[in-house]
Amino acid sequence: MAIIRIGTRGSLLAKTQSQMVADALRSVAPNLNTELIPITTTGDRIHEGPLQNFGGKGVFVKELQQALLDHRIDLAVHSAKDLPVERATGLTIASTPRRADPHDVWIGHHGKMIQFLPPDAVVGTTSLRRAAQVRAKRADIRVEPLRGNIDTRLAKVRQGTVAGTFLAKAGLDRTGLLPDDAVVLPLDEFIPAVGQGTLALECRADDQSTIAVTQMIHDAQTHAALMFERRVVAALAGDCLAPIGVLARPRNLDLAAATGWTVRAFIAMPDGSDMARASLMGEQLNEELFSLLIETLHRRGAQEIMARLAGS
Repeated sequence: MAIIRIGTRGSLLAKTQSQMVADALRSVAPNLNTELIPITTTGDRIHEGPLQNFGGKGVFVKELQQALLDHRIDLAVHSAKDLPVERATGLTIASTPRRADPHDVWIGHHGKMIQFLPPDAVVGTTSLRRAAQVRAKRADIRVEPLRGNIDTRLAKVRQGTVAGTFLAKAGLDRTGLLPDDAVVLPLDEFIPAVGQGTLALECRADDQSTIAVTQMIHDAQTHAALMFERRVVAALAGDCLAPIGVLARPRNLDLAAATGWTVRAFIAMPDGSDMARASLMGEQLNEELFSLLIETLHRRGAQEIMARLAGS
């Protein structure tokens, strides 16, 4: 009987997502055995301070990728937004199951909305993207790093340590931890991270058996969106840390094949003082739509923002 060793981080969300993948694989391949292998990443070991101080992109995936290359595991389950744009040599994204809800949610102390926070309120987040978007709405907001698992961050809000924080709705849904007073933020106001809500199943590029079985739970529409979003980030900033959000979303989510897409993107200064945004519609995620999106962002100041970010 075949077995696939699935590497997973130790957090509740990571283990939940990895178990979801294991269950899905066994549902389509009943003779398959799966084993979850816990792996601690750099991002899991660091509990204080912004991640950009410790390597930024990749701190939640490098150890999992090394375990793949060392043949200690056969499959790594990543939150796609944690994956650097530059692919690791010898590895491939073998499958992307159907995307979950990509929205951000706001959780405020006592349910208080962003617009009603007192002057100079402290919002907790380590995300440059979220910090820039909230500062663009409220320039007086003070942003402080807020690390830890979902439970830890929710507890900090309940205790009033911070006035509120942002989390991905997909993770809250998957873990059953979505608070009753959480506010789902509109996609046209808070553009999510590239790949938010998407799981990327990574394996060795020459492991044809693992690729074949993971393809049985692959969603082509999700994969097309992820590749488009990652390409936009690569065109704007590569793997450099910058406040960037990108979302490619089918206009009719109920159809297996998209009949049209809405694409949104922004790049900003970390303090939210300058931002280039674009929202376009197209029938396909093709070269024409990609080029038009990048051109629109550049016309609205993306190149100037990129130059300032590079010089800072």
